[in-house]
Amino acid sequence: MTAVLAIAGYGFREALRRKVFAVVVILTAVFLSLLWVACHFAFQHVENMTPPAGVPVDKRTFAGTFLLGLAVFGTLFLGVVLSIFLTLGVVGGDAERGLLQPLVVRPVGRATLLLSRFLGAAAVAVVYVLVVYGIGLTIVDLTGNWLPAHKLGPAIELAGAVVVVVAVSLLGSVVLSSIANGIAVFMLFGAGLVAGLLASIGHALNSHTIERISTIAAWALPFEALYQDTLRLISTDATGLTSFLLELGPFGGGFVHGWPIRIWAVGYVVVALGVAIAVFSRKDL
Repeated sequence: MTAVLAIAGYGFREALRRKVFAVVVILTAVFLSLLWVACHFAFQHVENMTPPAGVPVDKRTFAGTFLLGLAVFGTLFLGVVLSIFLTLGVVGGDAERGLLQPLVVRPVGRATLLLSRFLGAAAVAVVYVLVVYGIGLTIVDLTGNWLPAHKLGPAIELAGAVVVVVAVSLLGSVVLSSIANGIAVFMLFGAGLVAGLLASIGHALNSHTIERISTIAAWALPFEALYQDTLRLISTDATGLTSFLLELGPFGGGFVHGWPIRIWAVGYVVVALGVAIAVFSRKDL
């Protein structure tokens, strides 16, 4: 346990030295400021909107769900940025700088090193996501007097999504250089978002083929599936036409959800860590 804490602390100090947290804090402050401005004026404008006759749209639920979905997306994006920064050079980068070799001698070992860095990065990313999501939820409540029926579930699933990214980035660091790993994980994150948008397009066009492709991609990249389930949870208050309109947009409704994908995400992390340890144990430093 002492070795685990020491290595996790080493990763934390290295992130401080590289000013990772300073960059993330600045980006977070900008994002939350823009979110507050958007919510303030959006809810003011909603009060003056009158839907066309015969169009039963719940204005406040639509606006609240959409804006909270925006907050969820921003939280996930920044959480992914932090996760990648914390893990992109765990193996490749530290090995290139000659910092890794002294850490993997016995009795610490390679598996302990990887698991310690994973636990340290995951803990920081989870705390960050929970705090930013809570602030976003508070902003929506204070500016629009609206809260979703599910408040804790979305936070847990967002935290799970960044843990998946931490595991994928850690695996990438074993086989790729720091820059290549960062680019690869960001591209995978972008691919996941595109898969989610494809699901909305397929739903709007009633295309089962597009929906199936999106579903396969979400299962292959379970952080996207957890993100979709988060959107589903925050939009459960919407019904009828309001629910249909939200599902057409990027921040409302999810098409992959439930306990199967949550269990699969846990298994995905375990497998990714297992593969990372197996490859790292055979890697020539």
